[in-house]
Amino acid sequence: MSRIAYVNGRYLDQRRAEVNIEDRGYQFGDGIYEVVHLHGGRFIDEDRHLDRLERSLREIRLPMPMTRAALRHVLTEVARRNRVGEGLLYMQVTRGVARRDHAFPRTPVPPALVVTVKRIAPFPQDVERWAAACITLPDLRWARRDIKSINLLPNCLARQAAREQGALEAILYDAADGMITEGAATTFWIVDEAGAIRTRHLDQVILPGCTRAALLDELRQAGIPCEERAFSLDEMRRAREAFLTSATSFVKPITRIDGEPVGDGEVGPVVRRLFEIFARHVQGDRRNAA
Repeated sequence: MSRIAYVNGRYLDQRRAEVNIEDRGYQFGDGIYEVVHLHGGRFIDEDRHLDRLERSLREIRLPMPMTRAALRHVLTEVARRNRVGEGLLYMQVTRGVARRDHAFPRTPVPPALVVTVKRIAPFPQDVERWAAACITLPDLRWARRDIKSINLLPNCLARQAAREQGALEAILYDAADGMITEGAATTFWIVDEAGAIRTRHLDQVILPGCTRAALLDELRQAGIPCEERAFSLDEMRRAREAFLTSATSFVKPITRIDGEPVGDGEVGPVVRRLFEIFARHVQGDRRNAA
């Protein structure tokens, strides 16, 4: 069965789906995107993702392409038509089609909306096999990383560098002060040498991760302390444990960075527990993983 995409009001065979060559997303990267995890036919953290979509659109002065209720219907319909119960929904909103000009169109045009879905492997069960390695790179992205822009060239270059070095992710840092920002497509966390769980505070330097927010809520409910406080490359290298979060990484242990082991090089007890807690979150079970 061919995949079905939603493109500007129509459900189309994805092999034949097209966008106009003067779409501002294609020519300028003038748009916003979101990715939502679909598990067991249920959208995980859907409201968080739609809230972030609306916020990012406001920040670039672009209206929602339709009401939230209508967008939810489109997401559900794309999943249904593709018969996907375990997957990733991708949605992209751009400033639409207009003659090429860097400034916004003088006469507003309708935003363009594309939604696709792809199947992914079932939620991981083995935390040991879910572990990965990272590299570190200077953060070369623009200043408004809190906006989920479709401009992802620095992220792509960082991910490619990681792949070429046999790693999954690139952990980015500010070259001016050596402070960690985030992963190229993930939120980065450590369990520092004192045993504190830490991730950078929210500001314009990092994306407000939806999985980050969901895990913080779970930690609060479980009574597990966590610090939203920046840390340096040096603190990262002395950390006991490290992990990533995202809609596609969930809670992913990181056991090697730049070829060196994190802590003892094994999945640690804190990350192991957080993996279990987040697995319960995905399953819709609000109980603590003790």
